[in-house]
Amino acid sequence: MKKTKDKAKKPEATKTETTTRGEIYDWMQSLVFALIICILVFVFLFRIVDVSGDSMNPTLTNGDKLVVSDVFYKPKQGDIVIFRKDEYKPEALVKRVIATEGQTVEIDFDRGRVYVDGELLDEPYIAEPTRNQLDFKGAQTVPEGCVFVMGDNRNNSEDSRFADVGFVPYKLIKGKAVLVFWPFSAFKTLP
Repeated sequence: MKKTKDKAKKPEATKTETTTRGEIYDWMQSLVFALIICILVFVFLFRIVDVSGDSMNPTLTNGDKLVVSDVFYKPKQGDIVIFRKDEYKPEALVKRVIATEGQTVEIDFDRGRVYVDGELLDEPYIAEPTRNQLDFKGAQTVPEGCVFVMGDNRNNSEDSRFADVGFVPYKLIKGKAVLVFWPFSAFKTLP
């Protein structure tokens, strides 16, 4: 009788091993599929960008990690965009769009105010009034296919007021910042 019980147990052990292998295979297949989906999403729909520097304080701080989207994106006034201008700096730059093609930017440095097409911008996001002129000389009209950008920390930002940055062509824009996801304490969506 003892031998019969041992024989009966062996098929159960084999069945358990087969089930465990099948479950492991299913988990591995699911993980690989999830990884492929994540890669496709981050290659074609979103990017992760680090904020470098203090030019976007108080909205963004040095070291913040952003989710950036470029799907069917055309820059609009007020957007926070990421662009590269390799002749200026090799890393991605993060700035706010102040004006788009055809709009005219004027800055009253005595009062620290920015005007677009003659209208004062409502800028509750800036650190302080705009006093740093850099290379900005009088009213400037944004050329076709470009934007005029500025950092929210206006007096500590090299942006379109600076000749080396100037107007930013659409083709250099990598996308719009949509979310701060790290550090988690700074988690927020962006306009």
